[in-house]
Amino acid sequence: MARANRQGIRAGAVVVAAAAAVAGTVWGVTALVEPGPARPGNAARQTDTAGTGGGSDDGAKGGGAQGTGGGDAPQSRIPDGIAHASESGGNAVNITIDDGPDPQWTPKVLEVLKKYDVKATFCMIGPQAKAHPDLVKRVVAGGHRLCDHTMNHDTAMDRKPVDYQEKQILDAKKMIEDAAGGGAEVAYYRAPGGAFTPDSRRIAAAHGMRPLGWNVDTKDFGKPGVAAIVNAVKSEMGNGPTVLFHDGGGNRAQTVAALDQVLAWLKDQGRPTGFPVRTAPDAS
Repeated sequence: MARANRQGIRAGAVVVAAAAAVAGTVWGVTALVEPGPARPGNAARQTDTAGTGGGSDDGAKGGGAQGTGGGDAPQSRIPDGIAHASESGGNAVNITIDDGPDPQWTPKVLEVLKKYDVKATFCMIGPQAKAHPDLVKRVVAGGHRLCDHTMNHDTAMDRKPVDYQEKQILDAKKMIEDAAGGGAEVAYYRAPGGAFTPDSRRIAAAHGMRPLGWNVDTKDFGKPGVAAIVNAVKSEMGNGPTVLFHDGGGNRAQTVAALDQVLAWLKDQGRPTGFPVRTAPDAS
């Protein structure tokens, strides 16, 4: 009996040690992600493996385990893993624009994109799209893609009930679709501040929207200056191909000027632009 007890204690110690090693690995990965500014959100929340409602959920890299929240929802052709990679592969860059459309700044962003023949993904707030359907139509007519950025940009969505998350996502999707008209598709869902949950990713994917993260936070929302925004892109481009800018939420003059410089730099570097992966696994 004493020998059996010793064996049981030894086996239990192995299990505890293994669990500690796994926990250390998880926290080690999390600690490597530098937090972004408070308003647009923290890149450390962009993970595919977060908990079930209160925890962080989105990461500088996508992939990993698929969320299972919501039970027996039918499988979608759209994966619910958070996308970062580019459909164009290679060294292509994805330009993403958040928080619009805005009647003053979205047209200026569109002009810069047209100047460099670049297509972008516009992550729109539902009521903003409803208020400015002409801009939504202009985005679509320019060959850009649409992304659902919820109704109210609630960065605490990952701590809210599932029915609240679903309403935030699906009400915004309908508003964006209605504003776009002509059967335009909302191809992606980006959680405010990266506040993804397994449930929100599942809901989005089940309705044809790929969860979309980012690799490069330009920090333009805080208006740090044009040079700082441009330098953030250049210094963080090694993180991956998806770059976060804003056309809403305030004065975006710095963003417009910085975007012009960034696109000129990408052109000089010979780096093409594209759209984030939608149906393929993330490989960035």
